[in-house]
Amino acid sequence: MLLHGIFPPVTTPFYPEGNVYFKKLEHNVESYSKTPVAGIVALGSTGEAILLSDQERRDVLKSIRETAAPNKVLIAGTGIESAVETLYLTEYAAELGYDVAMVRTPHYYKTQMQPANILSFYRTVADRSPVPVIIYNFPQATGYDIPAESVIQLAEHPNLIGIKESSGDVEKVRRMVEGTRHVKRSATVTETFDAVTPRMLKVATADNGNGGELVTLGAGERTKPSSAAVSVIAGLKTRQKEVGFQVLVGAAQKLEPSLQVGAVGAILAFADAAPTACYEIHAAWKEGDIELAQLKQARIAKAAQRVVGELGIPGIKHALDFNGYFGGPVRLPLLPLTADLKAEVEHLMADIRN
Repeated sequence: MLLHGIFPPVTTPFYPEGNVYFKKLEHNVESYSKTPVAGIVALGSTGEAILLSDQERRDVLKSIRETAAPNKVLIAGTGIESAVETLYLTEYAAELGYDVAMVRTPHYYKTQMQPANILSFYRTVADRSPVPVIIYNFPQATGYDIPAESVIQLAEHPNLIGIKESSGDVEKVRRMVEGTRHVKRSATVTETFDAVTPRMLKVATADNGNGGELVTLGAGERTKPSSAAVSVIAGLKTRQKEVGFQVLVGAAQKLEPSLQVGAVGAILAFADAAPTACYEIHAAWKEGDIELAQLKQARIAKAAQRVVGELGIPGIKHALDFNGYFGGPVRLPLLPLTADLKAEVEHLMADIRN
């Protein structure tokens, strides 16, 4: 499955009294669906997933799945400390139609999280998961940093297709990319090399009404595609693209240098407030315009570091409010920003409007 591009890990809006504000969640997801982001992530760290009840997690997954545009890749954050609970939530996300499960590293028993524990955990989840899995490493929050060597070993598993690496360590990204170059996989994409998932094919089949017949277009066909490798499923032209093990990053201020060493995309909290600004960095890099990519990177670096890296979810949510999305309150033990900090966020975001 293709995971190239920018993915916002959506926040969870709350009413002032603390209940999930689903109408505002739908508003945000609809807005992201109209931007050039590649997909949407539910129940990431930015979504305050760890502060939600089990039922709220399921309700949030359902709301996002029903609201997101059908052409966006849907990633569900399903990582819980035990492999059993992780699989329960992963199976539910798959039933809803999510394309990928994002599983954070277990971390509560830190001294026990030796390579053998981590390898066994992820291999067990990947063996039984009905959808592809990506590793989620966020040592700033978990206090545990999965070694690059463990990631390289896990990359051999056919159902572990990538990692979200949020440490901000560009050298580690380079090591993981180089250490997994031998992993050869392909992904179904559109004729213009956008992602195609089984869910998207189901939608195309339902819309087309032809039962999902697959037709390979060759040079002798009256409809001539740009390549003989193009196939048509329910009217949707598809082809195969080699992708390998895909490394995505989570630090917006390090996006361009991470792309330069081999990352293929990013799941960025900063993209919640500024999806187009983040997309422009990836687009410039993809087109080979390194100077423009660096210019676009410099434009957001200070704001991303301060708003996301230092102020965290309260800062991100105020940036959303400032940029036309709904941020709203956070859940305890998180606290809202002071008036001075809100003014600082607005100053940093003044030239980064979406």
